[in-house]
Amino acid sequence: MSGDVLSDLLRTVRLTGAAYFNVVGREPWVAEQPARELVPPKVLPGAEHLIAYHVVTEGRCYAGIVGGEPVAVEAGEVVVFTQGDPHVMSSSPGMRAEPVTSGALDAIAAGPLPYFVNYGDGAVSTKLVCGFLACDARPFNPLLESLPPVIKASTAHTSEAGWLGQFISVAVMETAAKRAGSESVLSKLSELMFIEVVRRHLEGLPAEQAGWLAGLRDPFIGKALSLLHARPAYNWTIEELAREVGQSRSVLAERFAFLVGTPPLHYLAKWRMQIASESLSAGTANVARIAADIGYESEAAFSRAFKKIIGVPPSVWRRRVRLNA
Repeated sequence: MSGDVLSDLLRTVRLTGAAYFNVVGREPWVAEQPARELVPPKVLPGAEHLIAYHVVTEGRCYAGIVGGEPVAVEAGEVVVFTQGDPHVMSSSPGMRAEPVTSGALDAIAAGPLPYFVNYGDGAVSTKLVCGFLACDARPFNPLLESLPPVIKASTAHTSEAGWLGQFISVAVMETAAKRAGSESVLSKLSELMFIEVVRRHLEGLPAEQAGWLAGLRDPFIGKALSLLHARPAYNWTIEELAREVGQSRSVLAERFAFLVGTPPLHYLAKWRMQIASESLSAGTANVARIAADIGYESEAAFSRAFKKIIGVPPSVWRRRVRLNA
């Protein structure tokens, strides 16, 4: 697996964790996340894409996208909704909750982190630590495109059980104790937990699976991705990339397109624009400097390529990001 490529992407799309909930479910209970466009302004202002996660620390419950098939989640398991879809957590399958209002979200978000929430009025049947991760989805995030909408991971019956188990233990402690720095600890824990869940998903992919993650796992395509990410400003040709990887030009091109979904040099062009968009969003570097940093000989050539792939010129992208910040 090309771990550096995954790290590079996560760094460039600005994965961050925030907004934590300490949840107690009392039988019977049900909670429903509202529409994805309602949540970010309340819990993660400025977030472009939300990933929701729920860690069951005691008991069991059911989790599922609204309209989809719920899955059972036991103590010691994590369920991640990678696309931030509206979903239901409940004591029994098939339950639905009243729609969450904007006012209710305001009331929850007005309190200090972590937010404490009780559902139901009977005996305690489930305890959870829940939260959100934010990341950039545009202009190019191949990881999000390759993940299923729901991933479940367990701390049991694996050689790496201790890692997620320790995450759960520390998350419970931090949400309960409210010590100085807990928000930062929980944020970093959330990011690490997500990376571990993605790793386990990658390791469990069927051999015939296609997609960006499957490309990371492939020894030849993974090496090609590593080279493109390590040297995005280099003037790669398909012939040179194939020679570095140790495959013929035609085999590499065909295999790369099958697994990743786009030819190698098209992938490189999109990845350059992701790097450029992050630079445009994050700092004050001028367009000419950004163009040079990702391999364009002139600002004009970069601007044309950016507009062709992204749909707007670099200056418009930067202005929109600042207005929405």
